[in-house]
Amino acid sequence: MNAASAYLDHNATSPLRPVAFDAMAEALKAGGNPSSVHRSGRAARARVDAARRQVAALVGAMPSEIVFTSGGTEANNLAITGTGCMRVLVSAVEHDSVRKAAPDAEIIPVDGNGVIVLGALERLLAASKAPTLVSVMFANNETGVLQPIADVVRLARATGALVHCDAVQGAGKASVDLHGLGVDYLSLSAHKFGGPSGIGALVVRGNAPFVTDRRGGGQEFNRRAGTENVAGIAGFGAASEAARGGLDVAALRDRLETALKEIAPDVQVFGAGAPRLGNTVCISMPGVRAETQVMALDLAGVCVSAGAACSSGKVTRSPVLTAMGIDPAVADSALRISFGWNSQSEDIERLIAAWRDLYTRVNNSDIAHAQAA
Repeated sequence: MNAASAYLDHNATSPLRPVAFDAMAEALKAGGNPSSVHRSGRAARARVDAARRQVAALVGAMPSEIVFTSGGTEANNLAITGTGCMRVLVSAVEHDSVRKAAPDAEIIPVDGNGVIVLGALERLLAASKAPTLVSVMFANNETGVLQPIADVVRLARATGALVHCDAVQGAGKASVDLHGLGVDYLSLSAHKFGGPSGIGALVVRGNAPFVTDRRGGGQEFNRRAGTENVAGIAGFGAASEAARGGLDVAALRDRLETALKEIAPDVQVFGAGAPRLGNTVCISMPGVRAETQVMALDLAGVCVSAGAACSSGKVTRSPVLTAMGIDPAVADSALRISFGWNSQSEDIERLIAAWRDLYTRVNNSDIAHAQAA
């Protein structure tokens, strides 16, 4: 990242941590296929096994419960399709990789803060005795809002339903514990907390049912065939080890929100009435479309986004904010700002200054047009 830029889009991708880079470089230099029995293969296997332990430690799992994947999207798809459940319930604010993996899913509504309505989930669970999977994310990728996973598990267990939790945005930022939460499946992605892109994991609890979607070798305990991405896995493991302490950036979030409210008292911080990740701010700039803000801030050397970064660069209205009942005109002005392992106070001050300049220009232009009219 250019030293002159303030990178504040960590929920899209967090820059690679140096320890992850070093682990990957060592693995690439060493080479070897972890399924081979000779010396080089055994060394590669040792790297994979060490990383598996590091990833497991990040989320309170056993190493044998980790299934390495190509990322969070594959992990979510494997969880949705691998349980054998014919009935799937998903929250209205899930990531596309969950929603599109279960196009016929029944939707659990959310309140104005984006938190699932537990009473609605209870009614949905009671409506059918069919084998059911409930999929509710740990933390929302756009607002940072935390879901009441313990309550979801409690309701699901009462009816024998399984629970999948997309923890892609939570792991490495907040405490995520597979067995503490009680979920059956947990999705992870390395690049959200300073690991490499293209590597993630599905964590499958103990003897939870799981049917693989592919055939081939016996890799990943016969749960995902294909030669392991040793360098990616090594980087994932190193980043997991570095991220075990979580992120201590809530003060940056609070400083930013306070400053922007002082500049424009009518801004809305979405999800502010619920527990949130300390690294995420989803906020409106009244009367200014999100894509205009993103471009203007980019010209000022500040990198932010207008929502989820998984739509081929397209800026569209957020289905998350729509599910929360946010007015379309307000939702269209929503900006997502997210901090990470290398965020500094100087980044926040640069964003505040650029945001103030844009807001002032827009409002002065509106005043000039009104006077001319």
